[in-house]
Amino acid sequence: MNPAPASTQFPVAPHDADALRLGMVAGETSGDLLASLLLQGLKARWPALAAGGIGGPRMVGLGFDAWWPAEKLSLFGYVDVLLNYRELVGIRNALGERLIAERPDVFVGVDAPDFNFGLEKRLREAGIKTVHFVCPSIWAWRGDRVHTLAASADHVLCLFPFEPDLLRAHGIKATYVGHPLAQVIPFEPDRAAARAALNLPETAQVVALLPGSRRSEIKLIAPRVLAAAAILHRQRPGLRFVLPVAHGMRALVEPLLLRHAPGVPVDLLDGRSHDALAACDVTLVASGTATLEAALFKRPMVITYVVSWFNALRMKRLRLQPWVGLPNVLCRDFIVPELLQEAASPEALARATIEWLDDPARCERVRVRFLELHHLLRRDTVRESADAIAQVVKA
Repeated sequence: MNPAPASTQFPVAPHDADALRLGMVAGETSGDLLASLLLQGLKARWPALAAGGIGGPRMVGLGFDAWWPAEKLSLFGYVDVLLNYRELVGIRNALGERLIAERPDVFVGVDAPDFNFGLEKRLREAGIKTVHFVCPSIWAWRGDRVHTLAASADHVLCLFPFEPDLLRAHGIKATYVGHPLAQVIPFEPDRAAARAALNLPETAQVVALLPGSRRSEIKLIAPRVLAAAAILHRQRPGLRFVLPVAHGMRALVEPLLLRHAPGVPVDLLDGRSHDALAACDVTLVASGTATLEAALFKRPMVITYVVSWFNALRMKRLRLQPWVGLPNVLCRDFIVPELLQEAASPEALARATIEWLDDPARCERVRVRFLELHHLLRRDTVRESADAIAQVVKA
């Protein structure tokens, strides 16, 4: 058992109309970002909001009471989960017991389905309303998860327009709220301002390296991405590189940089991934939310991903469509290259990056496609999410 740290409890009901007692779990950097945007909308609707659970630094900055840090959930695949199984189960059990005892008005699980679904199911059975924010990719792989979702969530907030109809066909209440990042990121990012903020030359070609935020991603993907940067530096000595480092991961990244890209001008940034994407000409990026962020910044990209051989076999068997990266999934086309597993050699990654740098017309075509995608995904996400949660609370 991992007891929750001592903390102020939720206000005791009844409470006034400006108050909402919210339980929430968000794992990893992307979940922290999505949850922080949602919290802003909820605080605007319920100024006396009290929220606690598992969260990251962005959420804490908004007054969220993090009983455990989000990094506890920064795992990927069966191997990582098995290695940390006892601790994860202990945290989930302790969190469930505390939430059932304190009975928040609603619980919102932000992504992290392997952790949140079991917790949501337990809370729902105990009479606590549950909302899942981010429909799992049942349209891409593991379609069987729709049954688990139906048992776990009273309502699902969907980021993509085709998801609610898919869920409703399985009896799951859902609302399309758009993607919150589409509202935060401008249609025309200011490259010059971003470069000035990062002390990058205005005329240099800049490559953003985003090898992921999970420990397993950094261990498996960062060496290839950094080795590709070393190749690019040898071929184009004038290139500059920026690498945003997730909270708590610098000690893991720095030795890899020294080993795989010695002497390469890579600026390590504490977070600031949006500055890096706004400033760059092209990004070499791990598949995940960061690829959608890159698309919203209208940046050409090379998508890569590497997992253990066991996870690769499992994911290949469960995969339902040819695309992995979100920009390609949403555009239903390979508009940016995907180099996965054995195809993700440093040489191939460097070659695909150079091809973007040497083809301005291709970059412009993809910019137009990404601008269309941005318009599709931009909604007043925080308000529409708050409206949907308000309906769940009243139900």
